[in-house]
Amino acid sequence: MKTIDDLEVSGKRVLVRADLNVPLDGTRITDDGRIRASVPTLKALLERGAKVIVTAHLGRPKGDPEGDRKYSLAPVAVRLGELLGKPVAFAADTVGESAAATVAALKDGEIALLENVRFNPAETSKDSVARGRFADQLAQLADLFVSDGFGAVHRRHASVYDVAEDLPNAAGYLITKELDVLKRLTEDVERPYAVVLGGSKVSDKLGVIDNLLDKADRILIGGGMVFTFLKAQGHEVGKSLLEEDQLETVAGYLERAKDSGVEIVLPVDIVAASAFAADAEHEVVAADAIPADRMGLDIGPESGKLFAAKLAGTKTVFWNGPMGVFEMEPYAGGTRALAQALIDSGAFTVVGGGDSAAAVRTLGFDEAAFGHISTGGGASLEYLEGKALPGITVLEG
Repeated sequence: MKTIDDLEVSGKRVLVRADLNVPLDGTRITDDGRIRASVPTLKALLERGAKVIVTAHLGRPKGDPEGDRKYSLAPVAVRLGELLGKPVAFAADTVGESAAATVAALKDGEIALLENVRFNPAETSKDSVARGRFADQLAQLADLFVSDGFGAVHRRHASVYDVAEDLPNAAGYLITKELDVLKRLTEDVERPYAVVLGGSKVSDKLGVIDNLLDKADRILIGGGMVFTFLKAQGHEVGKSLLEEDQLETVAGYLERAKDSGVEIVLPVDIVAASAFAADAEHEVVAADAIPADRMGLDIGPESGKLFAAKLAGTKTVFWNGPMGVFEMEPYAGGTRALAQALIDSGAFTVVGGGDSAAAVRTLGFDEAAFGHISTGGGASLEYLEGKALPGITVLEG
């Protein structure tokens, strides 16, 4: 796989697929982590005299720019310019008149951002012909293609996959960094190796659990997905999140872990609330004694201590998914305790993007205290499942 260091970019139009899918409150960016992660590649190209054209998505618009203005990348262009220390021209469309004029006006060492690529329905189409036509239009804007949007490489989308077939291509610094880290979690693993999984749905993590049962030394389970594990053990989970259709699969994983010597660690206590609300009545209860009229919204303090003890002395830790509803302060304690335990462990720690990365920032932790904070939760998980990532395989071809 080529990297941008292998390309001659001076005076060339370089189309960069970045991941700028950041959370917005109106037009205010609430977490600019992904924008900051895109800066090293963009700066390197600009300093080498490229005309840089950035394409990216934001959210899941329905393809109607007028009805989906809340998904406009305009606020991102402003923040990107602040981080780069130079203006970022903004095109009001992706492959239309505004894009063509904006790109034509670029001088060497200047940068433009195209409007949300998902405003064009062909970007995410399952029809390869439709995607290909759209990719051809994107390719006409540039001489070279650089893929650096790691958070989207598990998607066979036009701006991720098809355009790479149209232009000489290379990987940006973010993609090469993410892949190097993931190889440390799958190929050259320093042990003991612990994996911490949380988040709401166990079904989202089934493939990862299945694959890591042969690789990890211990797997710690928290978040909403833990209640399917507790139920599979025969415990009452009250009104907690539960995936009944996964009980048999989870029970099978518990047996398989026992047979293979992999330790699965579940919480010993739970913060159980009367309703899904910050001001709801709540109490800490034993994990095997959740009241029938309560819902678990976080792991309890004893579980935080247990998880910290299980992480102490590990050499490698991968974490994906919060331990509770960290956005509500009464249920943030478990995620806060886990993040601190990762820092204290002294291990090479990888935070697997998505809500986990957001939790680290929201709860005020120093990002530099972790080995790596991924920009791609879904992409990281699929890699750890052993799946091929289309946006990577096309670069390797």
